[in-house]
Amino acid sequence: MGIKTISIFVITFFIYTSLLAQSPRERYRELDGLIGQNSFFNNHLTGFLLYDLDSQTVQFEKNSHLYFIPASTTKILTFFASLLVLGDSTTLLRYLPKGNDVVIWGTGDPSLYYPAAGIPKPKIDPFLARYKEIFFSDHNWKDEAFGYGWQWDDYNFAYSAEKSPLPLYGNLVTAINVNNRPHLSPSLFSVYQSDKNVRNVTREWRSNDFFYNPKTYNGMRAQVPFITSQKTFVNLASLEWGKVVHASKDPLPPNHFVLKGVPTRTLYKEMMLESDNFIAEQLLLQVSDEVFRELNTEKTIEYIQKTYLMDLPDKPQWVDGSGLSRHNLITPRSLVTVLEKIYRLLPDEEIAQIFPVGGRTGTLKNNYYAPTPYVIAKTGTVSNNHSLAGFIKTRSNKTYAFALMNNNYPYRATAVRREIEKVLLYIRDNF
Repeated sequence: MGIKTISIFVITFFIYTSLLAQSPRERYRELDGLIGQNSFFNNHLTGFLLYDLDSQTVQFEKNSHLYFIPASTTKILTFFASLLVLGDSTTLLRYLPKGNDVVIWGTGDPSLYYPAAGIPKPKIDPFLARYKEIFFSDHNWKDEAFGYGWQWDDYNFAYSAEKSPLPLYGNLVTAINVNNRPHLSPSLFSVYQSDKNVRNVTREWRSNDFFYNPKTYNGMRAQVPFITSQKTFVNLASLEWGKVVHASKDPLPPNHFVLKGVPTRTLYKEMMLESDNFIAEQLLLQVSDEVFRELNTEKTIEYIQKTYLMDLPDKPQWVDGSGLSRHNLITPRSLVTVLEKIYRLLPDEEIAQIFPVGGRTGTLKNNYYAPTPYVIAKTGTVSNNHSLAGFIKTRSNKTYAFALMNNNYPYRATAVRREIEKVLLYIRDNF
């Protein structure tokens, strides 16, 4: 090793060790300069908490006691609830044979023909082969198709698919271009021509009538929610299964059988990595089925808050599984408390598989890149609101939990993400 090389090494070493030697007061002051009163984040409502998971101490906080709209970081609560209540595999359906026929009840499992590569196909065909006719009961459905506070005009977007007791195809119609005309799947639905100013397949607000404008059709693949009902399920299932399916109102008896579904981890990864709203909503329904033998989101949230989340610093206003509703409210310090619970439950490598990793996977694939990944976190974005909550690994090989929540800013989310990155890089290099 030459003298010049040694000198560079020594200088680098002393710079690095001097950074590590910063006092907590100096680090706090410099971090406050990035996020405090005179920073970018002072122009809108911002809350932040940085928590040392080893010493179990708060390292920095700003407005961590105030409530914020969490958007998709709500899925952290849904994930935690599912992790504690659901087993290694889903319950696909509950059933009771009646001679050559069978009565089935949905459990909220969304995996049947779900249009996402990460969700395996449940083995339902051998089960169906045993029976001549099928009776589908929705007696255990105690919920609504839309969550409380969802925006009505999102009905036409895939991220706002309706909830249901036993979804098929993710409750979505898929349109693909065949000879410059949309072809719909499942085939139960059809599409007609219209002169309305639309660029792709669209659905009428209150019916399962789909249309497109040949003059403006862009030919891109599209997914549009369909209106769910017991009748629609029966018709779809009859076509898909090639069997007679009837509607039923039979209550779920105590003595019944269970058909297992797919590994729950595959649903968790789809929900967290892709921020899949539909999976999130259906996971809460599966928790409801497991606990109450009925499907009721509101009742389930109340149960989770009274049991597994009773010790949060501030009780969240939690109304859905996905975070679509702006009625959801949570404080940064409560969100960090949930993250710590998850951290104590799962090994680091599993957290890194389920949560998005900066510059590598999921919704963080194009953000927070570094040669060595340091951010493992869930994003949450609705108009004028952006949050990031998860874990950060520092150069000193420590892991911190954090929640950085921003509401009511008047600029693009990219500007907020850019400033968040400055904060996270400082933490990575100095804590």
